[in-house]
Amino acid sequence: MNLQHEFDVPAAPQATLDLLLDAERVVSCLPGATLVAVAADGTWKTTMTVKLGPVAMDFANDVRIAEQDAGHVLLVVSGRDTRGRGGADATVDATLTPEGAGTHVSMSTDVRFSGQAAQLGRPSLIKDISTRLVDEFARCIRARLDAPAQPAADETPTERKPLSGLALARVAVRGALARLFSFRPRLREKGSP
Repeated sequence: MNLQHEFDVPAAPQATLDLLLDAERVVSCLPGATLVAVAADGTWKTTMTVKLGPVAMDFANDVRIAEQDAGHVLLVVSGRDTRGRGGADATVDATLTPEGAGTHVSMSTDVRFSGQAAQLGRPSLIKDISTRLVDEFARCIRARLDAPAQPAADETPTERKPLSGLALARVAVRGALARLFSFRPRLREKGSP
């Protein structure tokens, strides 16, 4: 499944790229995600908890920076449910282009699910949820780029809440209703065949 997202941030492309490549700062912007470690080879080890109603899935993820240059970064993500109930693999291709005093970020994500994750992940639901996640991610990135840099010692870790199934269900219902009401069949005019 391919997902496309775009957002703008209030910083130059290089400052934006520096933030996107900083594991400690960027992983905490992902709802439900926690950075566990950065391996010697540069791979980010993360966890992410997702709740869908009564089903909770805890993912252990490896995030690897496959490519990077001044206006582009390609991430390869491999995630497995810690109870062996499925997984997800993805590539995230982000392009950063200058726009005024800021940067336009265009993300293309190719994601594949397996096991129980595939059974729970209908395409329309995944699209609605991914849009909400990217919106929250972009809001956090904007805030980090707006705020003055703080020394790492001053940062206090916060407990990460799992991605809520109730919130995801609201997003899915809202998306389904929007799709339903945006579909308006053209009525035939009187006398037309």
